Amino acid sequence: MRAPAVSGQFYPRSKNDLSRELERCFANAPSAERAVLGAVAPHAGYIYSGSTAAYVYSVLPKADTFVMLGPNHTGYGSPVAVSSETWSTPLGEARSDTEYIRALPERIIDQDESAHKYEHSLEVQLPFLQHRFKEFKIVHICMGMQDEETAVDVGQEIAEAARKVNKKIVIIASSDFSHYVPDKVARESDAYFIESILGMDITGFYRRLHERNASVCGYGPIAAMLAATKSLGAKKATLLKYSTSGDVTGDTSAVVGYAGIIVE
Repeated sequence: MRAPAVSGQFYPRSKNDLSRELERCFANAPSAERAVLGAVAPHAGYIYSGSTAAYVYSVLPKADTFVMLGPNHTGYGSPVAVSSETWSTPLGEARSDTEYIRALPERIIDQDESAHKYEHSLEVQLPFLQHRFKEFKIVHICMGMQDEETAVDVGQEIAEAARKVNKKIVIIASSDFSHYVPDKVARESDAYFIESILGMDITGFYRRLHERNASVCGYGPIAAMLAATKSLGAKKATLLKYSTSGDVTGDTSAVVGYAGIIVE
């Protein structure tokens, strides 16, 4: 069992408080489901990025399995690691899709729980799914290596496994955007990066990241999600919401940027 590592920090520790916080996050989000194959959602504290994340989760279709890709902030474990444990949050437990995990070609994705033990980028996504859906399985993949070649390889493995198991799969990349820059700088830079994501241009995305020496923390998961969804037939990407931490704190001198993006 993978126990919560950041409950009481990024989101409330108690079930009732967490449910209330999620209701707040979803309050102004759209409600019409869309034919989403992939998405980008932020992973900061719910008070800062929860409403932006809810814009994504509110339109997701019901799926058999949600494949979640996040960056490795801790440095523990294999460079690209999948978890096969059951994950718990204050809202309950979610089982890993072991059939899907067995279907992964394992050219680059290793099974390694240590990469996930203290990592928050995937844990904070799970209560949003639990709030929306009663039954689903998860596949959590943590990426320490995020270069373009690795990300595309990860995406291809995800797509191959999806075709093998013949299930409804939705792939979610966990990422925040610019970190600790003035609000105006974050908005301009993030719009530049997001433009290439909306164009589903992986090579262009990496080129722009290098041009700006970007502090986007989950760029590898974003690229892997794009590679997988393109392989599975995705045709377009849409920005549903962009925000910064300054929208909440009022401090625009050093903000973090958040984007909610879907791929259909």
